[in-house]
Amino acid sequence: MNRHDDIHAVRRTEPNGVEPPFSEDDLQRAQLGPRGVPGQPDPARMTSQRAKKTPAAGDFDGHTS
Repeated sequence: MNRHDDIHAVRRTEPNGVEPPFSEDDLQRAQLGPRGVPGQPDPARMTSQRAKKTPAAGDFDGHTS
């Protein structure tokens, strides 16, 4: 490809509201692992919203509001 072809090359862009199938973060995660250590599992755990919002102790009658 010469310089003239580079200038007139068609760029692929995603339409607004549509995410590409993978991002740069996905590529880096595949190469380096979730925390930058190749081959290691992701230690992050999701906490459900219910568990975050519901008080664990105290004067609690079952209603969160």
